[in-house]
Amino acid sequence: MKTRAYLITAFLVLGSISVSFAQNPRLAQQYFQNGEYEKAAELYSALSQKNGSNDFFFDRYFDCLLALEEYSEAEAVIKRQIRRNDGNVKLYVSYGTLLERLNRYDEAEEQFNIAIENLPADQYSVTRLANAFIRLTKYPFAITTYEKGSRLLRDDRLFSYNMGDLYRRMGETAPMITAYLNALDDNPDRISQLQIIFQRYLTEEDYRELQTQLYERIQDGNDNPIFPELLAWVFVQRKDYRNAFRQVKALDRRLNENGLRIYELGEVATEDKDYDAAIQAFDYIVEEKGQASTLYLDAKQQALRVRRMKLVDGFAYTAEELTTLEGQYMFFLDEFGYNRATASIILELAELQAIYMNKLESAIGLLADMITYPGTNPSTQARGKLALADYYLMDGDIWEATLLYSQVDKAYKEDMLGHEARFRNARLAYYNGDFQWAQAQFDVLKASTSKLIANDALDLSVFIMDNLGLDTSAVALQTYADADLLVFRNQFDAAFAKMDSLLAAFPEHSLQDDILYLKANVFRKKREYEAAAQLYEEIVEKFPEDIRADNSLFALAEINERFLGDKEKAQLLYENLFIDYSNSTFAVEARKRFRLLRGDNI
Repeated sequence: MKTRAYLITAFLVLGSISVSFAQNPRLAQQYFQNGEYEKAAELYSALSQKNGSNDFFFDRYFDCLLALEEYSEAEAVIKRQIRRNDGNVKLYVSYGTLLERLNRYDEAEEQFNIAIENLPADQYSVTRLANAFIRLTKYPFAITTYEKGSRLLRDDRLFSYNMGDLYRRMGETAPMITAYLNALDDNPDRISQLQIIFQRYLTEEDYRELQTQLYERIQDGNDNPIFPELLAWVFVQRKDYRNAFRQVKALDRRLNENGLRIYELGEVATEDKDYDAAIQAFDYIVEEKGQASTLYLDAKQQALRVRRMKLVDGFAYTAEELTTLEGQYMFFLDEFGYNRATASIILELAELQAIYMNKLESAIGLLADMITYPGTNPSTQARGKLALADYYLMDGDIWEATLLYSQVDKAYKEDMLGHEARFRNARLAYYNGDFQWAQAQFDVLKASTSKLIANDALDLSVFIMDNLGLDTSAVALQTYADADLLVFRNQFDAAFAKMDSLLAAFPEHSLQDDILYLKANVFRKKREYEAAAQLYEEIVEKFPEDIRADNSLFALAEINERFLGDKEKAQLLYENLFIDYSNSTFAVEARKRFRLLRGDNI
């Protein structure tokens, strides 16, 4: 019985000692975090002595001595620790840190160099020493450590990525790129990670350096396909799509691919409106890959689309060019047929004929058939109905137009297509002079999840409300709506004539700023940016309190930024907008663009 009691007591004592010891590291850490360095030093000293192989406890003890400015004790302790464990080169870094505190900089640097000189041929030790230097922001010493480690381990690429990160922190672009490319050569799977880094940190000049280094590696005979791929990506970042095409074409042939990367490049170039490069990419797939390619039909469709975009964007085209493009669409449809698979191409041909060639009857006939094709994608069919309704409206058949708009609205009530149909139906009522019903619909659509529809609805709602209650404004407003419809039909000369007649009939009417705004939008649509900017500026100066002022100010800033090349003026205009028109729907975007032009990292 006594023996049993003795054993229980012994176990309890040992258990309490174990719990106490386990609590000491946590208690020491708490003291350290609270800045109670004397108490922490006492505990860490004991922990270090009991656990000689645990560097953490000694490092914390040494940190406490530095915090307490007990430099003599710290020097004695670190020297003793080095004698006991001279293979731990990180201790020389700690000693160097102390010497720097004592303003003994030459001696400190000597200790740092000793650490590197005594570096063992072990990857963990190399990384550990480099991290010790990095924590002290001594990046050159960390780089020297990695270089020494690479030599010891006989692997020039082992620490390339780490060195690239250090050169990046030091702002040394050329060696950073060299190190990162070495890492990529060793591990091509890093490409996505490096592209993110390059996008975040490289300037235009830096991209040229990256381009140069990639060229050198390729020309020196490095056959790693990752470098041409990255070079193509660099050209895309610089919006040099023609040179990007050369690189991806070479890769496509070298790797015997199906043209997918060329197709994707064509899409990017299209998005950025480099239509010639996009056409070149899509034509390559059609001509080089042929009908056996799974991308053949899509590439041929895209080539047609881009040719149309190139021609009609900006309205700088001739009747002969339109006829040639129409013939290319018809040749495509003769080859692939008029069916559900080509419904989107039929939709584009109808737009070409209706909007640009004044062939409303032909466009209406094409779409009237297309929306009946069995198996047609429902959203394509709905877009066909919306376009057909637009063309009926342009042809003066209001009832057919509103019927089709209503069909799409009913079928896609909670979808963007439904919101678009509802907006167009309300716009039709506005064109037709039913202003009160149109305004009620626009008021509902102001809550649309589509920012574009919501903003357009808000503009038209406020516009009607401001002009409907004035004397004789129904006549003036209807004349303006007629001009607006002519702009919708791309009949710009007739629209300008209608607006001029309105000004002559109502010289003092409040629609003056709206007329200027509509004319400015036409000039912008035609890419006559100087003329558009002049009118937007006139609105801002003469009508600063009217509803078109903030729209005009934003449009004027955008034109200066993107087309006239005056970014300084654009920045000032954006600033004026979000300060003077803080309630504008453009205020948030204006602030964002202002910060970008100022150079903020958003």
